[in-house]
Order: sequence, then C-alpha cells, then structure tokens
Amino acid sequence: MKKKILSGLFWKFSESMAAQLVTFLVSIFLARMLMPEDYGAVALIMIFITIANVFVSSGFGSALVQKKDADNLDFSTVFFINIGISLIIYLILYVAAPYIAEFYNMPILSPTLRVLAIRIPISGINTVQHAYVSKNMLFKRFFWSTLFGTLLSGIVGITIAYLGFGIWALVAQYLTNVIVDTIVLWFTVKWRPMFKCSIERAKSLFSYGWKLLFSALLDTGYVQLRGLIIGKMYSSSDLAFYNQGDKFPSLIVTNINTSINSVLFPVMSESQDDLVKVKDITRKAIKVSSFVMWPMMVGLGVIAEPLISLILTDKWLPCVPYLRIFCFTYGLWPIHTSNLAAIQAIGRSDLFLNLEIKKKTMGVLVLLLVMNHGVMAIALSAIITSLISCYINASPNKKLLNYSYIEQMKDILPSFTLATIMGVIIYPVQYFVANDFIAIFIQIFIGVIIYVLGAYIVKFDILHFIIETVTVANKSRK
Repeated sequence: MKKKILSGLFWKFSESMAAQLVTFLVSIFLARMLMPEDYGAVALIMIFITIANVFVSSGFGSALVQKKDADNLDFSTVFFINIGISLIIYLILYVAAPYIAEFYNMPILSPTLRVLAIRIPISGINTVQHAYVSKNMLFKRFFWSTLFGTLLSGIVGITIAYLGFGIWALVAQYLTNVIVDTIVLWFTVKWRPMFKCSIERAKSLFSYGWKLLFSALLDTGYVQLRGLIIGKMYSSSDLAFYNQGDKFPSLIVTNINTSINSVLFPVMSESQDDLVKVKDITRKAIKVSSFVMWPMMVGLGVIAEPLISLILTDKWLPCVPYLRIFCFTYGLWPIHTSNLAAIQAIGRSDLFLNLEIKKKTMGVLVLLLVMNHGVMAIALSAIITSLISCYINASPNKKLLNYSYIEQMKDILPSFTLATIMGVIIYPVQYFVANDFIAIFIQIFIGVIIYVLGAYIVKFDILHFIIETVTVANKSRK
C-alpha cells in the first residue's frame, strides 16, 4: 500500500507540476498580449461552463472510485449516462448564450460561450477516464495526458493571441486542453466501454453520488457567485483583477493539495472500514500539506507586488491585494479538503451534503451583506467564510475519527507560525534591492533557508516524515 501511495503521489505531483509550470508560462505570455477586459469576459464564460460541468464531472465519478467492487458495467453505465447529460446541458447553454450576453451587456459572450461549451460533452467522456485511472491508481497516465494537453493548448493560445484574435485565444486554449487530454487518455488507458447500461447499477451509484453532485453544485455555484456578482455590479476589468489575484495562489495550492488528495481518497476508500487508519492518513495529509503550502502562501504574499510587476507588467498591479487575500484563504485548504476526503471515503455522502448546505448558506448571507461595498469587501469576506468553514468541515471527524478541530489546528499551527516568521524577515528585502528579479531571488533563497532550518532546529516531526518518505521512495525506485 505504501508503495502504491508513493508511486501515485510521485506521478500525480509530477503531472500537476508539469501542467502548472506550462500553464504559468503560457498565462504570462497571454496576460502580456491581451487586455484585462478579455480575461474578464472569459472569466464570466468559465463561470457558466464550470457550473454546468459539475453535472458530468461530480457525483458518478466519485461513486465509481468509492465503490469497492466497481466493474466494467458500472463504468460503462456512467459513461453513457454522462454523454446523454452533457449533450442536454450543451443544448441548454447554446440556447441561453444570447440571453446571458444581453444580461451582462457583452455581445461577445454569446458566440464564445457556444464554442467553449463544447468542452462539456467532451468532459462526459473524460470524467469516466479519470475515475478509472484514479480507481486503479494509474496516475502515470494522467501525467502524459495532462502534459500533452497543456503544452499543445498553450501553443494554440499564444499563436492565436499573436495573430490578434484577442479573446478567442483564451477560448481556443481552454478547449484544446480538454480535447487533447481526452484523446491521449483514450489511447493510453486500456478501458473501453461495453455497449451496455444497467439501470440497477445506475440507481446504486446514484444513491451515493447524488449527494456529492448536489454538494459540488452548491460549492461550485457558491464559489462562482462572487464572479457573477462582480461581473454584473462592477466591470469586467474588476473581475479580471480579482481572478488574476486568485490564479497565482490557486496554481500552487491546487497542484499540491489535489495531488495529495487525488491519491489519498482511493487509499482511504480501500481502508474505509479501519477508522484508525483513515484518521492517520487524514492527519498526515493535513500536516504534510500545511508544511509545504504555508511557506509558499506567505512567501507569495510577500513578493506579490514585484512579482506581478516583473512578469505581468504594471497594468496588472491592481490584482496584488486580491492575491494576498487568497494566499491566506488557500493556506487553510488542508483542513477543508482532507476532512471532506475522509468523510467521503468512509461513505458518508449524506454528511458531506449536510456540511455543504451549512457552509454555503452562511457564505451567501455574508456575501449579500458585503456585495454593495466594493470588490475588495467581497474578497475580504472570503477570509471570514473560510475560517468558519474550517470549523464546519472539521467538526464531524471529532466523532467519526476521534480527530477534533483543536487537534487539527495544533497540527497546522507550527507550519503557519514558522512561515509567518519567515515572511516578516524576508519582506524588507524588496525595499533595499532596486531590481525586482534580484529582490525576489534573494527573498526566496533566504526564505527557504529560514523555513527548512527552523523546522530542523525545532524538530518538526513532519519534516522527518517527509525525509523518510522520500528516502523510501528513492530506494523503491532503485
């Protein structure tokens, strides 16, 4: 099992690292060539695509991974159901596109939404492929599909932007990515659907998956609600700066957190009857994620202004305050995702849904109170809701796993404290070094030394665990 976890983590992390690095470089080129208004328009389109995509990417896919004895008939059933649902959703978006464009007073939204929504039927196929790979822990397949998809879509996006097609460069990039990803997985994964569809299997999977689907709809709808409000009440540029501030910390955290939880969820599912083991895996996930993510989030917040000025130019500097806010909220993600993965893995999708309803009700109330007070107030409200959501997500596992919220906070506090000390020490460097690139390099170099050395001096147990895990991984590969 340990070998499977290490292999899965290696390939999943490699996939995410490669994808995020290429995506990061592509986003720099596109941000320099395109205007914030273009990004704002595509951000609005992606809100509708993301919400619609939940119907084909959530629920059934997680049910396939969670079900211990899922066979080809289960996968084939979900495959054909997903295709049917995705085609219906595409038709709805196609018809609704002109009305959405009229509501936001942006005519370009209609044709671009109709084209970009093609990715939804493709996701109907892609979701089952991803479930099969996760179920069988074949994460090496993810590496190649994601790498080819990201590289080719980046080339397409930059080329079209260079030719002067503006917003269509972003549309082409997003669409190419999912198409290539699906094609590569089709040729690298041996699974093929049978031409059979079982109503009984669908009912069985749906009884578990519908709660996760509804939870995902609540979560996605809530997350995207901020963008919908900003796009309507404020300008597309405001939405672009808000989204760009989210993008940088999101790239880092999604890379690390998704890698860990994509591997640990199927492992937890296999161990769902051994709650002591599930607790141990959950705790290690929280501690490892926090140890790695907090210094990155604090460091990114510290170097935000010179970094944005250097790589995106000064026209994107208004995104810096949002970036710093998101750095803090994303730093809390290990509490959210690890607790939810444990609840999901032991089959309590009913509890999962209940938590989502509580969090989203609270979040919408906070958002309604602040939405008339500017985009910054909307961004700051995310800190409040994130802190409250941490407690809501963690509270059930006090009973289920004997892992209390206080115990979880104690597990992340050492990493947060050391990262904060590191940030305070390296922050003044940018005021003494005129060159942004040199200042950033010095801050990162000193920051890494302070954090690692500090963790070694105070004897962080998680540092020794990581060193031991890496050593075992190297020996197993030899």
